[in-house]
Amino acid sequence: MNAQTRVASLTAGQEGPGASSRGTAPSAAPQDTGLVGRDGELRALGDFLREATAHGAARVLCGHAGSGKSALLEATVRAATASGTRVLRCAGIRGGDPAGLSGVRQLVWPLLGAPGRTPAAGRLDALDLLLVDGTPAPGDRSRLSFAVLDVLESVSARQPLLLAVDDWDALDECSRDVLSFVARRTGGHALGLLMTSRPHRARLTPLAGVPELPLGPLTSAQSARLLAGRRPGLDAQAVRELLATAAGNPLALLELPARCEDALPCVPVSSDRLATAMAPGAARLPAGTRDLLLVAALHPTGDLPLLLSAASRVGGTDRGFADLEPAEREGLAVFDGVRLNFAHPATAGAVVHDVPAPRRRAAHAALAAVLAEGSVRMLWHLSQAAEGPDPELAGQLEAAHGHALEQCEPLTAVRLLRRAAELHHAPEERGRCTLRAAQLAHVLGLERVSRTMAHRALRLPSGPLGMLCAQFLSRTGDGQPPVDPAAWPAPVGAAERENALELARLTAPEVAGDDARSEALLAFLDGLPDLADDPRLLLAMATVAPARRAAKVLAGVSAVRRLADVPVRDVERLGEAALLAGDPLRALDLYRQAERRHRFHDVPDRLPPVLLRQGLAHLAMNDWGQAGPAFARCAEIAEEHGLDDDTAAARLLSDLVRGLRTGGTVRPGDARELVSARRSVRSVDTILAVGTACALAEGGDFEAAFAALSSLLSAPRVGAAALFALVPFAEAAEAVNASQEALVLLAALEERLGAVCAPEIAARFAVARAVLAADDEADTWFERAFAEDLSGRPWLEAPLRLAHGRRLRRGRQFAESRATLRQAGAAFAMMGAEARAVRITAELRASGERAQSGTPGLPWPQAPLRLLSAQELRIAELAGQGLSNREIGELLDLSPRTIGAYLYRIFPRLGVTARAQLAAVLKDHTAA
Repeated sequence: MNAQTRVASLTAGQEGPGASSRGTAPSAAPQDTGLVGRDGELRALGDFLREATAHGAARVLCGHAGSGKSALLEATVRAATASGTRVLRCAGIRGGDPAGLSGVRQLVWPLLGAPGRTPAAGRLDALDLLLVDGTPAPGDRSRLSFAVLDVLESVSARQPLLLAVDDWDALDECSRDVLSFVARRTGGHALGLLMTSRPHRARLTPLAGVPELPLGPLTSAQSARLLAGRRPGLDAQAVRELLATAAGNPLALLELPARCEDALPCVPVSSDRLATAMAPGAARLPAGTRDLLLVAALHPTGDLPLLLSAASRVGGTDRGFADLEPAEREGLAVFDGVRLNFAHPATAGAVVHDVPAPRRRAAHAALAAVLAEGSVRMLWHLSQAAEGPDPELAGQLEAAHGHALEQCEPLTAVRLLRRAAELHHAPEERGRCTLRAAQLAHVLGLERVSRTMAHRALRLPSGPLGMLCAQFLSRTGDGQPPVDPAAWPAPVGAAERENALELARLTAPEVAGDDARSEALLAFLDGLPDLADDPRLLLAMATVAPARRAAKVLAGVSAVRRLADVPVRDVERLGEAALLAGDPLRALDLYRQAERRHRFHDVPDRLPPVLLRQGLAHLAMNDWGQAGPAFARCAEIAEEHGLDDDTAAARLLSDLVRGLRTGGTVRPGDARELVSARRSVRSVDTILAVGTACALAEGGDFEAAFAALSSLLSAPRVGAAALFALVPFAEAAEAVNASQEALVLLAALEERLGAVCAPEIAARFAVARAVLAADDEADTWFERAFAEDLSGRPWLEAPLRLAHGRRLRRGRQFAESRATLRQAGAAFAMMGAEARAVRITAELRASGERAQSGTPGLPWPQAPLRLLSAQELRIAELAGQGLSNREIGELLDLSPRTIGAYLYRIFPRLGVTARAQLAAVLKDHTAA
């Protein structure tokens, strides 16, 4: 990359006996030398070399510090040398004051010092004299510029010549003018000029008009690939932080150290090389400017008046807007009218890299003095200024961590607890804060931080359940829980009750497959009646006994009031508990509230897990039209923030939804994808197995679907995902004449689940029995199924009406059959079940209905303008254009559920069964 000091090398390819003459060797393109994400630039530079060899060319590689300009320049030099092109080089020096004509002297020195200079000896002598005379006046530089150009043209006439200029903008002014003059006059000669330069707020005029090749930041995927290849072994949180701070800058990705939480006082991280590249002139800035940049780096969200006030306290002198100007001139920061923004996120660490610890503490203390008393940020800065134990401040930090969680800042909460543990005197207090930090870090996926803090907690007193929790968190690798839940003591005191809930949360996923330990854990949870509504307890109970404890879990979820006061992480836990217990509609509502909170607090990296589970809730409701967009948005945001596990899970589930909608083959996913996806969704294998079997049914392969679903539903431990497939299982069984066999399996399954069952699962059993009922019992079972509250459950009402419509058709009640089948078709179309449209259309035709006007759907007797209101017509038009319910809702300021209800009414009126048919119906009537 850009060097602080460099001495120009001699020519990379010298003319000699073996040198190729002009035109005898084709110009080679720069080869991939391990540069990630620069394939397009390498191809463009290859084209530049060929153009330069043929008739001359000039280019400017323009990019910020660390973007890879020098690496691309080196690749081009190697390619030119390999093709027989002679190379002359020079480089600017950042952070210094280069001598006049130093750049030109570097460039032409190999020519002046070479023996046997004829036939261009006269030109070289003239140039030598001009250089000896020193830097010409600004208005008298044309002689020098023409002399340099004359010499270069003479050399290029004998052999193709490439001038490689690194950091043109750091050269002396006279050299910049000369090289700009040459850049515009390379045409007609085998002369190439390639310069690198950083962008400036006001472009330096000498380069105006010279073709530019801009270097933008790497994409998130390219950045993640560079980190994986050059810095393997980083944990997930370190990767996320590096991706955010580097912002696609290759040098920052390679040089930024992983954050060290133990470093005091806390400052943005950097390295010597990165600080030199990002802020080469920071040390020469005025003291007031350096103080302003220091407090801005420590408190990046502060507005400029607050930062100026803090900087005044650091230096003991009033600071004003004039102190910002030197930083703007150096390109380190920009004032947007409210805040001081660094030119690049990594610049913050670069400008404070060499600031001594006492100065950093003074800056933290100054910020604490100007921030709101008692605020989370004020307490954080105050803790960083403290040098010894301070129990009072430690207590304030411990209390403030709850406020940080409410503000969707869980990482800040972990840091507050860590610092509180360091400031406490009493070992018991230190142990409590250390263990809380370990528990919260585990929730956030900070495995390294969690294990480190857990090991520290083991050396401090924290109660018997606290010690068990610390032992669990300090483990590395998989294994059984350290202690059987049957041996856990009853919690005594508030701290131990908190530890009991955390221990239950941690162990529930691991004991879920062990009947004895699951029962022991349930017994332990039943012994905590005053904590029955705690989200952690409800989630643990739903994890180990999703069906048997469904009623109790859902009652606990519904008992939680004032969700606005509940931390967002607990809202997510309530959503997961509801989903496991069989109420996807309630789960979806909770996850949408969590999404709104994350968006309000602008924490996009916390969105992917929430969007992923929104998609799972839609999937459980067979609402594939909404599940697909949810998974797609999850994959997009997760990839942007380097969340590989969520990305893998979202892509696998997106492929599953595609198969369910069309009845096509579901991509199984490779072993690596599945391993990654399991870390995001533990039950992803079961979900994929159930979904694949349902896709077989949607595609018409009922025998394979029945066999697969029978195996899943008769397994010793039936997962929650399998229970959502009761109705597709019944449909497949009825299609292959295996209704009696399916009824026996359903009866056995109901007996295993017990009398108390979630309302959603009970409704699915009722619909499945109606689908499977024999002709003499059909009316009774359909009456029972329709008696269930299906008004908000189109995923159950649609298959029930389809089965009922088929029964009516077989009973030769054709008019009733057509009306029922239309309602089923509308509901299935609203859910995105594209494969069902053809089958329902066939059922309608069998019941005596015929399509008109060539429409692929059903007949419509009147024009849509007469059948629909203005709002309904607008919704129909948008749906016909391919917009999802969520997208339509955002345009019309309505909820996706309201849009779905509109479409549920619109489809039967227009006689269509799929969204794709809406456009054709509306188009035909518009044309008419």
